[in-house]
Order: sequence, then structure tokens, then C-alpha cells
Amino acid sequence: MYLTVKETAEYLSMPESYIESLIAQNKIRTVHDGEQNLIFKEQFNTHLEQMEKYKKQLADYYNEPIPEDIDVKDED
Repeated sequence: MYLTVKETAEYLSMPESYIESLIAQNKIRTVHDGEQNLIFKEQFNTHLEQMEKYKKQLADYYNEPIPEDIDVKDED
């Protein structure tokens, strides 16, 4: 499925100007149909899956209880 720049910005929750700058930097692949750039939606699946994975890892890290202090004897 192909999206316009506006639809892609809504899909990724990013401003249109940022999407256009990514297109100009060739970080997003597009197809030009003569009038506008069309963006293949499936190219973002891996990125979105990785973002969800990192969010879960970060939440797990923050929810991990703080370990008890070990009693370290001062050897001075």
C-alpha cells in the first residue's frame, strides 16, 4: 500500500516537513507518479517493531526493583 507524504506523516506521527526532509536525504524510498511522491507503507514495519521492542525493554528496566545494598566491609 502506498501513502502520500501527508498520510505518511499522520501514520508515523511526524510533521510533513520532516518526512519531506527524509525523502530529500534518501532515507525514505518513494515512487513519483508524476504529481506527488508515494511512499510504500511496509518499509516502516521493521522500524516500528524495533521501537515497540525498545519501549518494552525500557519499561522493564524502569520497573525492575532496586537491589538491596550489599554489605561491603571497609578494608582500610
